[in-house]
Amino acid sequence: MRVLHRGAESILYIDAADGEKVLVKERVKKGYRISQIDDRLRKYRTRNEVRLMRAAQAAGVPTPRIIALDEASGKIMMEFIDGTRLKELINSTDEKNLEEVCKEVGRLIGRLHANGIVHGDLTTSNMIVCKGKIYFIDFGLGSFSRRIEDQGTDLCLLYEAIRATHFTVLNTCWQNIVKGYREEYKKAEEVLKRVEEIERRARYVDRKTEG
Repeated sequence: MRVLHRGAESILYIDAADGEKVLVKERVKKGYRISQIDDRLRKYRTRNEVRLMRAAQAAGVPTPRIIALDEASGKIMMEFIDGTRLKELINSTDEKNLEEVCKEVGRLIGRLHANGIVHGDLTTSNMIVCKGKIYFIDFGLGSFSRRIEDQGTDLCLLYEAIRATHFTVLNTCWQNIVKGYREEYKKAEEVLKRVEEIERRARYVDRKTEG
């Protein structure tokens, strides 16, 4: 077992099952919560994440294949995707490939939203490029929702993540993500208008805080 990441909510580690390299996500117990409540929360969040991943797969969005689920212990065993995080790819690829990759990212997000799936943590660290596919990972903060506000917030998170991490190629990335999103989702214009509204609200709050 090799630990890849320890977070506030879960740990990720590599293991083996039937000779296959797998990734295990295990939600950690919270000592500050009442035990019964903690157990219910971990079971619900684990089950919900698997449901979201399977729904995304059914919608045509690549995600790691679920191998086993243990709700009682808060464990998800899934296929290990041995690829390159989009975060690293953006910093190393040429402009033409960047445009194509970002357009496909937009299409896949549009596909999620068209099927009532909100990822909840869209960052370039939660997408892995492997063998010509872009896999979406970590649906731990996701939900099933068709609300334009929720979908707009999803896109806002991605925009802010790109602005913070890949500022020099922000325009190229975002313009192509938007192109792909519009191609895939018939309510794209509504969502993109909401993105602008959410950004304006955020700036207004910032100005009030500064004042």
